[in-house]
Amino acid sequence: MNLPPLAAIRAFEAAARLSSFTRAAEELAMTQAAVSYQIKVLEDRVGQPLFTRKARQVELTETGRALAAGASEALRILAESYEQARTGGQGTLSISTIPTFAANWLALRLGSFQIAHPAIAVRLETSDRVVDLAQDNIDVGIRTGGKGEWPGLASHRLFMADFTPMLSPSLAATIGGVREPADLLRLPIVDAGDPWWAMWFDLAGIDARENLAARTRSQLNSQAFEGRAAVAGVGVGILTRELFTAELDNGSLIQPFDIVGNDGHAYWLVYQQARRNVPKIRAFRDWLLKEIGASTGMVA
Repeated sequence: MNLPPLAAIRAFEAAARLSSFTRAAEELAMTQAAVSYQIKVLEDRVGQPLFTRKARQVELTETGRALAAGASEALRILAESYEQARTGGQGTLSISTIPTFAANWLALRLGSFQIAHPAIAVRLETSDRVVDLAQDNIDVGIRTGGKGEWPGLASHRLFMADFTPMLSPSLAATIGGVREPADLLRLPIVDAGDPWWAMWFDLAGIDARENLAARTRSQLNSQAFEGRAAVAGVGVGILTRELFTAELDNGSLIQPFDIVGNDGHAYWLVYQQARRNVPKIRAFRDWLLKEIGASTGMVA
């Protein structure tokens, strides 16, 4: 096989990805001179320049761009194959997830995955930021979106991000109970500026915009926090039922009406399409979809 030196490919791939010989050297724990030397070796093998050198950065030539895509993919496959050989396909599963899903759904059930797969360690990272799975070395992610279409990623819909009001029984008791949707406007509301509120009241046949606009616009920016506030009796929250089944089951929250809204968004499991058969990813995917199916019966 007519292959270039692996050291040269590693240096080239890092410099191409980072657009910098200096940053590539830092990542690879090499000197900048060593990176430059390895890339010169590769350019001599190819017979053409791979970079255009500029004052503060380097840019790939057309030939360099063609080689960079294949180099990154080849190193990824090599690293993945090595990891599977070293760990038997187990190792550590890194999960990037939205904080509310982590706190209100995944953390309550993750123990059963680890019991079923004791050789797979789990590293959970919570953030509202949409991470680059390849760049950030993440195996799987939980995202919200409409169609679940992200380039290069396989996606599975978990459940719709629907919404409906929920409150503590003690708060409902302060007005003698909540019997009709308009009763909610007599109570404090958690994050009255959330657009879900106006949408839900429209579904209930009530124009509540003026009432909502006159309220203090506190923002907790997370259903996890809004749910805790609702449980504490601070106000009525507008929440996704599937994320608060435990609170509804134990009675710390009640859902007074069957009216449920949806703005087209859903929760999705995503991972790189090229890594769909990695054992630890396959194990987590199969477990998660089974768990979702058991709780909703609506896996797509």
